[in-house]
Amino acid sequence: MNTETIILIVQMVAAFGVVVSVIYLGVQIHQQNEITKAQFGHSLTQRMYERYFNTAKDKEFSEFLAKDWAKGDLDDADKWRVAIFVNTVLVDIFDTYEKVQKGFVDESHLKMRMHMLKLGTMKAPIAKTSWNYWKGIRSKEFIEWFEREIYGEDVAFLEGYQEDVIPNVRRK
Repeated sequence: MNTETIILIVQMVAAFGVVVSVIYLGVQIHQQNEITKAQFGHSLTQRMYERYFNTAKDKEFSEFLAKDWAKGDLDDADKWRVAIFVNTVLVDIFDTYEKVQKGFVDESHLKMRMHMLKLGTMKAPIAKTSWNYWKGIRSKEFIEWFEREIYGEDVAFLEGYQEDVIPNVRRK
């Protein structure tokens, strides 16, 4: 064998090694992406399970959640509790929506959360006021999607910010 043949064989082996390495790297990246998606999904599910579990074991909080928030007969402390609870749920929706948009988690995570909100939580005046507060920092696309999902064609929602709903909250 002459030198040129040996060099050609070495180059072919090196090229084959590069191709195998690139394929292996692609498989590793795919597996890492799947692991990351699973971790995001698990953290979202865990967050919801913790909320369920804490609610189930806290009778006083369960009684609070069972109140009709739309009636308007809540005291100031309960109004704040509603506002904070709604804010917590909204932040969870924001996070889940972004993860779904980026393809990090399955859309079922978002649908499950939205289904729960559609049961009435976001129809209460305090929830609508909380949502109006958050609208200022959300994208137009998200706002349109969220309001279509939650309120549909609810014209009453378009009345705007209700500063008397949550005590000590004023819009400038």
